[in-house]
Amino acid sequence: MYKFPKDSKLNDQEFIFGVATASYQIEGATNVDDRCPSIWDTFCAKPGAVYKQHNGDVACLHYHLYQQDVNLIANLGMDAYRLSIAWPRIIKPDGSINQKGLDFYDRVISALEEKNLTIMVTLYHWDLPQYLDDDGGWLNRETAYKFAEYAEVFSAYFGDRIDFYATLNEPWCSAFHGYRDGKHAPGIADDRSAFQACHNLLLAHGLAMPILRKNAPNSKHGIVFNFTPNYPANDSAKDVTSFADDEHTHWFIKPIMDGEYPKTVYQHYIDVMPVIGDDDMGIISTGIDFLGVNYYTRSVIDRDGPYPNYKQVNLSDVERTHIGWEVYQDGLLKLLTDLNQAYKLPPVYITENGAAADDHLVDGAIDDEQRYRYYQKHLSSVDKAIRKGVDVRGYFAWSFMDNFEWSEGYKMRFGIVYVDYKTQKRIPKRSALMFKEFLNSRQ
Repeated sequence: MYKFPKDSKLNDQEFIFGVATASYQIEGATNVDDRCPSIWDTFCAKPGAVYKQHNGDVACLHYHLYQQDVNLIANLGMDAYRLSIAWPRIIKPDGSINQKGLDFYDRVISALEEKNLTIMVTLYHWDLPQYLDDDGGWLNRETAYKFAEYAEVFSAYFGDRIDFYATLNEPWCSAFHGYRDGKHAPGIADDRSAFQACHNLLLAHGLAMPILRKNAPNSKHGIVFNFTPNYPANDSAKDVTSFADDEHTHWFIKPIMDGEYPKTVYQHYIDVMPVIGDDDMGIISTGIDFLGVNYYTRSVIDRDGPYPNYKQVNLSDVERTHIGWEVYQDGLLKLLTDLNQAYKLPPVYITENGAAADDHLVDGAIDDEQRYRYYQKHLSSVDKAIRKGVDVRGYFAWSFMDNFEWSEGYKMRFGIVYVDYKTQKRIPKRSALMFKEFLNSRQ
């Protein structure tokens, strides 16, 4: 069982524990109730883009099994559920509202309300409608305004029934995996495109914030970033490690917190910098009520030629998860304390943290020993961060259940609940049962 000092906030009912998912990864039913195609439907059909050309057509059939899933979340003793909304279910290609999509999320949210679960909604978790990508996607500034219109529709309908609205999930992945290295949809590999997509994503966030506050004045509104803190491989790599942090961490959070991009990165990439409107930085930095932090691992950096060129170093003799990421819980502690020192942070929620494991069903059970050790270590880091003055108020395990892991397809299992994809049976793993024991023991 997860154990923390008796005075730890993690033992307090006011510190919320939850699980997280994303629409394209679990819902399936991609051709049901007038949902239109997303960029991930298109990307998955591209030969070689996704492991064994897996896709989200069926996934975990959450679209039909949501009631069972909500019951399971509640039965595990969780306080909260973080889900994302499929934009392609809400707005049709002609711009009209798809009531069937709103009705689906109404059913899910009603089920969560019946279980008294805190609800955190992410409006954009990477599944951009394909019709918008046909017009340029996140390279087109107009997409930011389309996002604001979508945020208006959804928040006007649900209002304060949603406790937390997050505009975007991991714009780093949307911009850099989607437009810089081509690993994610829409599969573009170009620096200029990546930086322009990043700016338009952050603009979309800024445009949506006043709309969300208007329609849901009693809810909390923020954004979710993924952070992979960089560590120098040696003393001579400290300067390039700092640059790597500016490029991958501060390039995304500094515009929100300070209204500007890091000068080091801007100057180095001056030839591929985005087109920035006169009022854009003011819109982007309108202020947030909470910061969502996604953390999985760290990166070790060494020089790769003249400053600021760098490369990632793969250490030997370190523990790694099934996806190949190093288990490094101290990185979460350092990340939280460093961010707290660099910025005047709002309340922080760990919105994703978890491990992929090579899970196997043995005699009807899954003993995911590495995963529950991973959770214990990282929750201990959260406890230490709170003791050092970081205002962390919640923790969401990634993921509630095994699901479609983007370009890795169904090869990687991140869930605390096992999914048999042939039968769609859900089986709580030992990590889930340990969470339940801990949550039920809180004061």
